[in-house]
Amino acid sequence: TAAVYGIPERLPVPETAPTRPINPYGKSKLITEWMLEDVAASPAGRGFRHVILRYFNVAGASLDGTLGQATENATHLIKVACEAAYGAREKVTVFGTDYPTPDGTCIRDYIHVEDLARAHIDALRYLQRNGASETFNCGYGRGFSVREVLRAVEKVSGVKLRIDEGARRAGDAAELVAEPSKIRKELGWRPAHDDLEVICATAYAWERRLQSMAVT
Repeated sequence: TAAVYGIPERLPVPETAPTRPINPYGKSKLITEWMLEDVAASPAGRGFRHVILRYFNVAGASLDGTLGQATENATHLIKVACEAAYGAREKVTVFGTDYPTPDGTCIRDYIHVEDLARAHIDALRYLQRNGASETFNCGYGRGFSVREVLRAVEKVSGVKLRIDEGARRAGDAAELVAEPSKIRKELGWRPAHDDLEVICATAYAWERRLQSMAVT
């Protein structure tokens, strides 16, 4: 996860940036990275090769509408906004409006889940070609603020969201945007859905399907 970077010193953030997680989630993922590296370096792990994919903000659903996020009590912004647009939630709360960003809300690099799935396939093929153990950012290299995401969900759904403003949450960086050139160059990864509206539209279409299945 990109959460291993904490609050990065430069943006977009490259894989060589210091890992300084500021929340338990990021710490747990960094520990997993260390475990993989330790196994690979141990005598027993001779020949063990691995790829670490540092996800930025994964969102959206399959283009055919058959797969998507079904987590109860989800906290992911696009999921929450789509639930609110459908009427499964009363409102969306924006956590922090005083960040040092153009509109005061956090900025994240959102990656469509199908592009992330492709990155896994590309990583496996890389290892099959005897590629050395490596770490790659999975993002598009550009970010959108919370307010921009909410406007995109309103546009694709045609629903005006009820939006409340709340205090900052502990462990949220102001901005996290990937430097994705390494994965493109070394894995040949070519994203096909680098479009915030496509991400939000597929997420909303899935939410409608999910909620209709719950009703029936």
